Amino acid sequence: MGALAVFASGIGAAQDSGDADSRDYSGLSGDANRGFYVARLAGCVTCHRATDKSGSLFSGGLQIESRAGTYVVPNITPHPEDGIGDWTFEDFARSLTEGLDPEGRHYFPVYPYPFYTHMTSQDIVDLWEAVKSVPPVAGRAPGHRLKLRYRMRGMVGIWKNRFFMRGELTPVAGKSEQWNRGRYLAEGPAHCGACHTPRGAMGGRDLSRRYQGGVEKVGSNGPDITTATLEANGWTEGDLVWSLRSGIMPDGDAFGSSMSELVQHGSRYMSNADLAAIANYFFDQPPPE
Repeated sequence: MGALAVFASGIGAAQDSGDADSRDYSGLSGDANRGFYVARLAGCVTCHRATDKSGSLFSGGLQIESRAGTYVVPNITPHPEDGIGDWTFEDFARSLTEGLDPEGRHYFPVYPYPFYTHMTSQDIVDLWEAVKSVPPVAGRAPGHRLKLRYRMRGMVGIWKNRFFMRGELTPVAGKSEQWNRGRYLAEGPAHCGACHTPRGAMGGRDLSRRYQGGVEKVGSNGPDITTATLEANGWTEGDLVWSLRSGIMPDGDAFGSSMSELVQHGSRYMSNADLAAIANYFFDQPPPE
């Protein structure tokens, strides 16, 4: 669900990786229309769309090349065997906020749960309604093809202890509602830092260099999008809004690689208010951690 999202089918026992993100979803009512909007801005449609000409939503099959090998995006339609039709809401929510499958096994963090854990409970409830409302599609995606040293799923628990920061974001005092909305989108469902922040040898984001550029996938880099660099390159907030809507940069060139897919299937559907909020946040970024 996202630019690099994978609900990894897997092996390996779960390990303790910190306190659980305990939430109370009681009293919340989901709405599929709102959920499809969340699916767009969170990249779920971008990664889990059909790779054939069927046009089906969430049936998976996309292959993501990385230094670890090839990850294959799974089917998350309500098909009982090939998709997630036998999942409960609790299973779904835990996958987003904890990075665990229904059996308690760790997902590889190529599925961006380190960002989805920051999603609001309402967005999660709405997204569930959207996912379970689409037609079930038969056909299980093939397994990942990973290098041997990256297949040890149990080691993900150790990775989580060091790099996984659970829970909803707390609004920053003194900042506007628009800025905080932009921060929520960028640091939460839109997971901009997944591709635009450098990573260390263990694959954890280096938050002291937040948004200074990172690797999207093999052969493709996410550029530096810090406030200083955007301004030095002549970008304005209006330019960023237009580019996320159209896929065209201020110099007339088009986005390439994963970013063009993100615009095509995701950001061009975002509301004017949300695009303006993201732009406001990126042109007033907080200092590195």
